[in-house]
Amino acid sequence: MLRSLAGVVLVAGLAAAAAQDHAKCPMAEPDAHRAQVDHRHDDATGVGHERTVHHFLLAKDGGAIRLEVNDSGQLQERDRIREHLQAVARSFAAGDFSLPMLIHDQVPPGVDVMKRRGRAIRYSYAPSELGGVVRISTRDAAALEAVHQFLSFQIRDHGTGDPTE
Repeated sequence: MLRSLAGVVLVAGLAAAAAQDHAKCPMAEPDAHRAQVDHRHDDATGVGHERTVHHFLLAKDGGAIRLEVNDSGQLQERDRIREHLQAVARSFAAGDFSLPMLIHDQVPPGVDVMKRRGRAIRYSYAPSELGGVVRISTRDAAALEAVHQFLSFQIRDHGTGDPTE
């Protein structure tokens, strides 16, 4: 009986330790971080991430940020996205990257170079049927590398699954 009780206590202790270790598991942290990124992004855009499709696309001359609603009937959300992306294009062109720093709770890679090489980078907004696109383009090699670092980080941190090459 005592041996059985000791076994139960040992198993319970191991289970409790495993639960505590799981809380520290590096695999648990990315999910929590992504949830925080999604929450801050929802606040910034005024549209819940579950109602949108977000893509970060790399191109030979830069790339693009595409944000659209899932449903063509979401006209108010579509318009909020358009306003958000217009503000993104304006602020990036002015060297202001406070919004991605707020959303990601860190300075994304590439931002420092994008600020320094700001005159060599063009940011343009265009509406799409379901939202909009911010196009980022440059002919400057250092700026291009920074833009690709920035967009690749966005892909990973938002978990979009877009190609990073």
